[in-house]
Amino acid sequence: MEVIHPRCAGLDVSKRDAKVCVRIVPDGRVRARTQITTWSSMTTDILGLRDHLIAAQVTCVVMEATGDYWKPFYYLLEDGPFEVMLVNAHEAKNLPGRKTDVSDAAWLAELGAHGLLRASFVPPEPIRQLRDLTRTRTAITRERTREVQRLEKVLEDAGIKLSVVASNIVGVSGRAILGAMVAGQRDSAALADLSLRQLRAKIPELTRALEGRFGDHHAFLVELHLNLIDQHTAAIATLTERIEEVMAPFRVARDLICTIPGVGVGTADVIIAETGGDMSIFPTPGHLASWAGVCPGHHESAGRAKSAKTRPGDRWLKGALGACALSIARHRGTFLHAKYQRLAKSRGNAKAVVAIEHTLLTIIWTMLTNGTFYDEPGPDHYTRRNPQRARNHALRELQALGYDVTLEPRGAA
Repeated sequence: MEVIHPRCAGLDVSKRDAKVCVRIVPDGRVRARTQITTWSSMTTDILGLRDHLIAAQVTCVVMEATGDYWKPFYYLLEDGPFEVMLVNAHEAKNLPGRKTDVSDAAWLAELGAHGLLRASFVPPEPIRQLRDLTRTRTAITRERTREVQRLEKVLEDAGIKLSVVASNIVGVSGRAILGAMVAGQRDSAALADLSLRQLRAKIPELTRALEGRFGDHHAFLVELHLNLIDQHTAAIATLTERIEEVMAPFRVARDLICTIPGVGVGTADVIIAETGGDMSIFPTPGHLASWAGVCPGHHESAGRAKSAKTRPGDRWLKGALGACALSIARHRGTFLHAKYQRLAKSRGNAKAVVAIEHTLLTIIWTMLTNGTFYDEPGPDHYTRRNPQRARNHALRELQALGYDVTLEPRGAA
């Protein structure tokens, strides 16, 4: 097999150290010479490993994406005079029964030497910082949601049905009512009178919902959960301010993405952080969709294509795209909503959501590549593009209902 990198190194990384195999094929020879060493994961030792690889004239370094343990090695080696490849562990599996740290390092070095591995996408430092911020904000937002659910569980235990009447129990009215309950107020009519705006139209129902067995124990837990919710809210606000600062070089790209109906600023932040905002990395929209895991998988055997699940992809990006797709499903009058409805009828909601995610990435790739704003085709795009098909579809639906239909152009009579 052809050797692409005569001097290649494979790293099997763990929390404590890394087994390093330097594989060298001398000029004019076929058999490779290997050297196995162990290096600590401390920064000074990784810098020593960097010098060791430079001295060995290594041109390619390969390591698996093992948890977060690869990061210290990758970040300190990426500026070296060699190519550093981070690879998916699933694509670099060794033979069963031969699993040791040393053999894994040697296997990575051999695969890398023959060019049999694909490098994973590792964004540059500014995007990595933005990605850390958006992922942390997403994680804290989810934790805040869980805290609200825990609060509602306490209220249910006390027989307080606030969530039945109020859609947001930690909104302005909900906080006023819960604060009064923690302070010792138990009269349901007095508590209901604290409601504001639209909730005041539901005072009779709210009064009934606030009658329960709320006691000091529940007050203690409610206060605890409210304090935690406030802490999460403050952390989210702080992260958002920091994201705005780091987002400065990518604000033009974010403004372009936000012109798509159903895509908000927070979602655009996640899209840029996960993709890097530079579409030149992905040759086509299909490559971007495949990397993100929003296109069907391939499973072909004996010339027959079988059903296959979507790939795992980038879960942070898929989460943001999924939220956008659900938002699009609720907003009428757009091309994307019309496409969702058309696909949901024939293939179900789940597949329609994935299809909208794929379409969103195709649109985003095109916009960022060409530097153009979103051009809304309109909900009747498919009808205008192929009116004959729309006509035949309407006829089939009427015939299925038992009608015989004769069509004439308007104004022909």
